[in-house]
Amino acid sequence: MHENKQRSSLFRKKPIASVGDNSSALKRALGPLDLTTLGVGAIIGTGIFVLTGVAAATYAGPGLVLSFLLAGIICAFAALCYSEFASSIPASGSAYTYSYTAFGEVIAWILGWDLILEYGFASAAVASGWSGYFQTLLSGFGLELPHALTSAFSPEKGTYFDITAAVITLIITFLLTRGVKEAARANGIMVAIKIIVVLIFIGVGVFYVEPTNWQPFLPFGISGVTAGAATVFFAYIGFDAVSTAAEEVKQPQRDLPIGIIASLAICTVLYIVVSLILTGIVPYNMLNVSDPVAFAFEYVQLKGLSWIVSLGAIAGITTVLLVMMYGQTRLLYSMSRDGLLSPVFSKVSGKSQTPAVGTWVAGIIVALFSGFISLGHLAELTNIGTLFAFAVVSLGIIVLRKNNPDLKRGFRVPLVPLIPILSALGCVYLMTRLAALTWITFFAWLIIGLIIYFAYGRHYSHLNPARRISSAFRAKDK
Repeated sequence: MHENKQRSSLFRKKPIASVGDNSSALKRALGPLDLTTLGVGAIIGTGIFVLTGVAAATYAGPGLVLSFLLAGIICAFAALCYSEFASSIPASGSAYTYSYTAFGEVIAWILGWDLILEYGFASAAVASGWSGYFQTLLSGFGLELPHALTSAFSPEKGTYFDITAAVITLIITFLLTRGVKEAARANGIMVAIKIIVVLIFIGVGVFYVEPTNWQPFLPFGISGVTAGAATVFFAYIGFDAVSTAAEEVKQPQRDLPIGIIASLAICTVLYIVVSLILTGIVPYNMLNVSDPVAFAFEYVQLKGLSWIVSLGAIAGITTVLLVMMYGQTRLLYSMSRDGLLSPVFSKVSGKSQTPAVGTWVAGIIVALFSGFISLGHLAELTNIGTLFAFAVVSLGIIVLRKNNPDLKRGFRVPLVPLIPILSALGCVYLMTRLAALTWITFFAWLIIGLIIYFAYGRHYSHLNPARRISSAFRAKDK
């Protein structure tokens, strides 16, 4: 009686034993280095090549380094929580799967729907950014696309479809359907390229720093630093995508925490150093440009290096797109496997051992969004979705420790419940620094998700006892 009531409840929980086994149809091919490059690939991209300038000029000035440090500390606390979940419940789905075991189905659905927003729209926005850099690179060779195909739908500007954004999205989709090891290898090459470019900027730029450009250090005060942290948080989005690879990792209990923490640590150090050098080279009020790193080289008459920065930016944004779309497909795979979404997303191809059909469906939808709609203004919406997920996962550690004290953990968060609480509070604080319109849009998205859940997911969930009985009768008839 108690079990039936629990399974018919909105908060019915998925047994940990059912998500922590080794029965996945996906191929286990990734090691700690693959996971670290996956994380670095997701994190370093739009943030370091675009967002640094805007945040410095608009919010924090030279104090941008403190914005990155604050956001990095909050992310570090969240990363510790993700690491414990990933090593305890090594299954695809990231925050969705973790909340399914800790809080129950309806909270898991809300988290999953929230992450669909994060990964899907962020992928489309990143593809649009990639298109801009690629077209700039083409123009350097005297090549131009037809104007109508250079940007999203805007008849007043004479543009109707961003062809390069759509094409790169479909190329990444194709790469993801070839197999996770092949995708990880391509990601590793591009990560190496952009790390080299970032190190070149640091190595050369440090000789052009003028300390007077750091005065005043906090032109917008502490409030500017915190507002800047809420903005540059977008630059850290991605390390959580490492946990979506859980079912394709050779030794998940050991390797997942390494990949999550190492990638975040590497990127935090690079962000702080780059922002310090950037604001030391160029006065902060001149950095409100789309390519601040390249602009810094031009500012000190090093135009010959700007094409190297463009190449690094293209490689960097490509890896972000690859990992975001990878995370999207694995999230859809997990939700579909649990019955909350159509089974098309969990159908695994025998040859590549990837959810190929679902990957193509998601890829085509993202390609259409990136081609027709300019999604740059959705950065804050992506931020609020991610911060919400981080807060819930952090609190989930406290629940998991209480309800499953004997669960085997490859990694344990220190100072529980202090660190999970600090992580959740930090995320909620940054959420309060976002615009009211962002909150309204976020709640509207969640309401749409709940309508879909009650219309489809709740009925077809594998934890629905009525569905289990129906399936048993169909099997008996056969």
